[in-house]
Amino acid sequence: MIRIYHHPRCRKSRAGLEYLRDTTVDFETIDYIKNGITEEEIREILTKMNTTPSNLVRTQEDYYKKQLKGKDIPGDDWISILAENPRLIKRPIIVTEHKAVLGQPPENIDNLL
Repeated sequence: MIRIYHHPRCRKSRAGLEYLRDTTVDFETIDYIKNGITEEEIREILTKMNTTPSNLVRTQEDYYKKQLKGKDIPGDDWISILAENPRLIKRPIIVTEHKAVLGQPPENIDNLL
C-alpha cells in the first residue's frame, strides 16, 4: 500500500496528492500535521529515502528560523524535533513498502510507480 504524508493547506502537497490520484493507484492519505507523526515513522521514511533528517527540514518555517537555524543538531535530535513539530517536515512524502520520495516536484512520484 502506498501512503502519502500530506498537508491539505500546502500547495506543493496538494499538487503531489493530485498527481498521485491521476495515476489511479490505491493509496492512503495521512494528514501528519493534524494527526501527528511518530519518531518511528520518520525513521522509516529516512531509511526508505536513504537520507538524513536535516534533508527533510523546511527551512522557511518561522520555528526553524528562530529556534534551529545555525545550530549543530545531531540526527536523532532532529528526529525528535520533527516529530514534535511536524510542520517542519517537507511535503508531500510518498512511501511504498521499500522506498519513499519527496513529491516535490510531483514527477518524483514516478520513481515509486
